[in-house]
Amino acid sequence: MHIESVELRELRIPLVSPFTTSFSTQLERNTLVLKVSGTTDGPNGPVETVGWGECGSLSDPYYNSEYTAGARAMLREYLVPTLRKSQSDQPLTAETVGSALHHIVGHQMSKSAIEMAILDAELRARGQSFARYLGATRTRVPSGVSVGIQDSIPQLLETVGNYLSQGYVRIKLKIKPGWDIAPVAAVRKEFGYDVPLQVDANAAYTLVDAQLLRRLDEFALLLIEQPLAEDDLVQHAKLAQSLSTPICLDESVESAKDAADAITLGAASVINIKPSRVGGYLEAKRIHDLASAHGISVWCGGMLETGIGRAANAALAALDGFTLPGDISASDRFYKEDITEPFVIEDGHISVPQGPGFGVTPREDVMERFTVGTEIL
Repeated sequence: MHIESVELRELRIPLVSPFTTSFSTQLERNTLVLKVSGTTDGPNGPVETVGWGECGSLSDPYYNSEYTAGARAMLREYLVPTLRKSQSDQPLTAETVGSALHHIVGHQMSKSAIEMAILDAELRARGQSFARYLGATRTRVPSGVSVGIQDSIPQLLETVGNYLSQGYVRIKLKIKPGWDIAPVAAVRKEFGYDVPLQVDANAAYTLVDAQLLRRLDEFALLLIEQPLAEDDLVQHAKLAQSLSTPICLDESVESAKDAADAITLGAASVINIKPSRVGGYLEAKRIHDLASAHGISVWCGGMLETGIGRAANAALAALDGFTLPGDISASDRFYKEDITEPFVIEDGHISVPQGPGFGVTPREDVMERFTVGTEIL
C-alpha cells in the first residue's frame, strides 16, 4: 500500500455504566480511530482505498505505559513518518509494518492501530474478509462478559444475573485485595457451579498473597488472570505450582517472545491475547499459533473497543485455537450507541463479519458527535 494520508480522530464515548477495575474507574472511552487513505493492489490493478484502525490505549497509563494522548503523539511524530519513509524505499504492506517500526521501542498499541488500518485497507481492496485472511473456520464466537468491581455484593449479583439473562456464556469478575473471595463465593452460591466463571486481578497481588489466592481453588474457576505484576514471570511460575486454578497471563505478554518465555517457565497455562497489547493482529496470530503448538489455551480479551476493534477481535477469536470464550460482548455492554452498526448477542454468540476488510464501516455522523479532536497527517 502507498499511504497518501492518515486521519487521527480522538473520540470520547460515554459508557452505559462505570467500569471499575483494580487500577481505575472509567466513565467514558477515550480512544483514537485511524483512517488511512491510499493506493493498494486490487484484483485488477492499483485501486484507491481506505482502511480503519483503532488504538487500544486508555486515557491514562494505568493498564500499561501507553495512554491516548501519548499514542496520538507517537503516531504523528514517529510511526506515520517512519512508514512514509519506508514506502519510498520498498513496498509497504501490513505484513511489513512490524519490521519497518521495529527500531522504535515499545508503543505496541500505537503500532497495532496503524497496522490494523493498513490491513483493513488492503483487504477491502482485494474484496477479502479478515476472517478469511486469517483462515478462521467459524462464523460466530461465544460471548463472555467482563464485570467490573461493584459497590456491593447485592449489586454484583444483580449485574451478573442481568448478563446471564442476556445470554452471555461466561462471566469474568474483576477482583482486587479486599474484593476477591467474598464476591466469587457469592456468585457461586447464587448461580451455581455450572456457570463458567473466571477472575481478573489486573496485577493487583504479590506472591505474599499466595495463601489468599489458593482459597479461590474451591470455586472451580476457569482461570485467574494476571494475579501478579506484569514483569513477574518467575513468580507467576511459582504461584502456578501452588494453585489448582489455571494461571492466565495478560499484561505480561506483549509479543510472541513473551508468550514463549511464559510457556517455557511454566508461568501460564492460559494466555489472554489482546491484539492491541501485543502490537497488532498479525502478532496475535503468531501467539495463537505458538500456544496451539504447545497445548496452551488462548482466548481473546478486549480493551472496550468500538465496533471497529470488536469486528476484528471476533474474526481473530474464530480461529480454532481460541478454545475459551472471549470478552467479545455486544456493543450495548459498554455503549448506548456504537460508531458502527451494533454487535448483538444471539444465543450466547457474536457473529463474525464476513464483508471485505474487518466487515464494518464507521458511521461518520455518529463519530462526529463523539469527536474531540481531528488531525490529518
